[in-house]
Amino acid sequence: MLEGKKVIVVMPAYNAEKTLKKTYDEIPGDIVDEIFVTDDYSTDGTAEVAKALGLDIYVHEKNKGYGANQKTCYKEALKKGADIIIMLHPDYQYPPKLITAMAGLIASGMFDIVLGSRVLGGMALKGGMPLYKYIFNRLLTFIENILLGQKLSEYHTGYRAFSKKVLLNLPLLENSDDFIFDNQILAQAIYFGYRIGEITSPSQYTGESSSIGFRRSIGYGFGVLSTALKFVLQKLGVVKFRIFNQNGKKL
Repeated sequence: MLEGKKVIVVMPAYNAEKTLKKTYDEIPGDIVDEIFVTDDYSTDGTAEVAKALGLDIYVHEKNKGYGANQKTCYKEALKKGADIIIMLHPDYQYPPKLITAMAGLIASGMFDIVLGSRVLGGMALKGGMPLYKYIFNRLLTFIENILLGQKLSEYHTGYRAFSKKVLLNLPLLENSDDFIFDNQILAQAIYFGYRIGEITSPSQYTGESSSIGFRRSIGYGFGVLSTALKFVLQKLGVVKFRIFNQNGKKL
């Protein structure tokens, strides 16, 4: 517990057999109440490693996509009574030791969402982020900040902390089951007035790091621009979109 709030770490996994234990071992047990894994139909021994660690694991019967995996994470965390939910990739790309700081910013009531930014402090390239990904990241973030009226350092990190009320109130089931889910949830949070904070997060890219290739990165980029454009059109009252509908489908 942290300031009387239940903290749950969720790990959306796909073929994380080699890195799951290393990630788990560094999670701060003094404030985290529960940890569980959602496995998007891995083809390796991810489920077996999770079970050996004594973790609850929810396995999809088929590969549904990264966004669908997150939906399962958050749905199950809310069922378990979480007040603060930390999404940590089990590929050891992000440092688990930052969980305490991220959860603390949520528990304090200062922020509703906290992002672990790879860009703050110049950490991205130092951690091995491919140059083309870094350029796409900076360009898309620049455009999004203009269209969404924000000053975030990046929208594309996978290291995130959420308050319960955000996950309960956003129409998350209207979002994509693919990678663009990450971007849609932030656009929704901004649209509905939730407060987003950031902390510097070192990251490292290795052969085991989960990542999408160049072609899928291009598709993701167009999805980001589409989401930002929908945000603007909705704000202007020109068109209404389901992802920004307060009565849309929720978890």
